[in-house]
Amino acid sequence: MEKEHQIFGIRAIIEAIQAGKEVDKVFIQKDISGELMKDLMKVMKRASVNFTYVPVEKLNRLTPNNHQGAVATIAPISFQDLETLIESVIESGKTPLFLILDQISDARNFGAIIRTAECTGVNGIIVQKAGSAPVNGDTVKTSAGAVFNVPICKVEHIKDAIFHLQGSGIKTVAATEKTDQHIYDIALNEPVAIIMGSEDRGVNPSVLKIVDEKAKLPMFGTISSLNVSVACGAFLYEAVRQRS
Repeated sequence: MEKEHQIFGIRAIIEAIQAGKEVDKVFIQKDISGELMKDLMKVMKRASVNFTYVPVEKLNRLTPNNHQGAVATIAPISFQDLETLIESVIESGKTPLFLILDQISDARNFGAIIRTAECTGVNGIIVQKAGSAPVNGDTVKTSAGAVFNVPICKVEHIKDAIFHLQGSGIKTVAATEKTDQHIYDIALNEPVAIIMGSEDRGVNPSVLKIVDEKAKLPMFGTISSLNVSVACGAFLYEAVRQRS
């Protein structure tokens, strides 16, 4: 974790959140308590800040300083407002192409996806606040700096974002094996948002119930799935092909 994107100490993290800093994730020592920690939990809950419990050894690796049982990462970017972004893309006259990441948790996968999204003209990436990979040094490096070029929106719930996109005339397409329809059978040359699921379970079943279309990639080997960043690239370049 790059030091300029890090805050350590409970009081410092509370102040950063209250000051409106883009706190991406907080790592909290397991089995820690106290009034100040309770205050931190309340502040994080109000601001919907993503956090996880970790062993003290993890915190010690993150910083040699007196962390008091809490270390936070500060995102090196500013996140966009989803409604504002959708409106600006539609008003620009472009055919919208959005990407929704349903709780992809690996920072390197996230970075690789951002890099491909930038190369394929994605107008914006939408992630959920809870359960998603942080925008950290690994993300920036793996994205080859593309993270600074593609708007990223953080939302409370993926389903709410899908409803908003649908209400704006943007079709939602989920990448999933739970369909007989291939990606090549789906029209991607119209306003569309592609949804990629997490590394371990794919797109959430509750999300699959509300999307407009489901699609999969043809698989001919003995392995039944691709790495999510590779699969995402295949979906996005099919959109590029159809729009060319």
